[in-house]
This record gives sequence, C-alpha cells and structure tokens, in this order.
Amino acid sequence: QVQLVESGGGYVQPGGSLRLSCVASGFTLDSYNIGWFRQAPGKEREGVSCTSSSDGRAVYADSVKGRFTISRDTAKNTVYLFMSNLTPEDTALYYCARVKGFITTLNPNFYNTWGQGTQVTVSS
Repeated sequence: QVQLVESGGGYVQPGGSLRLSCVASGFTLDSYNIGWFRQAPGKEREGVSCTSSSDGRAVYADSVKGRFTISRDTAKNTVYLFMSNLTPEDTALYYCARVKGFITTLNPNFYNTWGQGTQVTVSS
C-alpha cells in the first residue's frame, strides 16, 4: 500500500526551528519528486518546497526561501523539511505529497498521493 506519513510537528516559539519527516511506504522515494505543502485555517493549501528525484534540485516558495531546507535520506526512505526562524505566519498543517510525474512543482494539482499532515504551531 502506497503511503506517506508525516511527523515532527509541534509547538515552537517565534525564531525557533523544527524538522518535519515524511516516511514513505509501498514505494521507493528515490523514484519520485516529493513536495511539502501547508494549509492554515481559512486559507488555501500552499506549496512550500519540492525535491527532484532526478537531479536533486529543490524549489521553494518565496515565503520560506532561506529559512526552510528540504532533503532526502534514501536509506530511510524519508524526506525531511528543516524549518528555521519560524514565525506565527508559518502556523499550519503541513503535508508531504508525491508528484504524479517527473515535474518539480509547487502546484498541488500535480500530486496524487498525500499524507495526513502534521501540525506546526508557532506562538509565544
């Protein structure tokens, strides 16, 4: 069964850091582009970052550039999202997802497999 499971969310003060994990089962992460998304209450789902399986290239939303880093651990079949210098505007439910093809994109319409999400709350 193809599945993605996120973890690592939590409560953090502004300026703090968190590392989210996305563990894949039922397929090999190395063969797919994987993205991270977030959705805050009352807002649309926003693409945060995507990592390419072919060339290791990563793309980021402007709102997180310089603060977030996406990475892979092929041995653990896991993709990470390291988030630093967090602000209350980063508060959201964070999801990882698998791209349908081989495009590197932050458009959620190109993804067909989603995890259940992990909550990140940034507050003082």
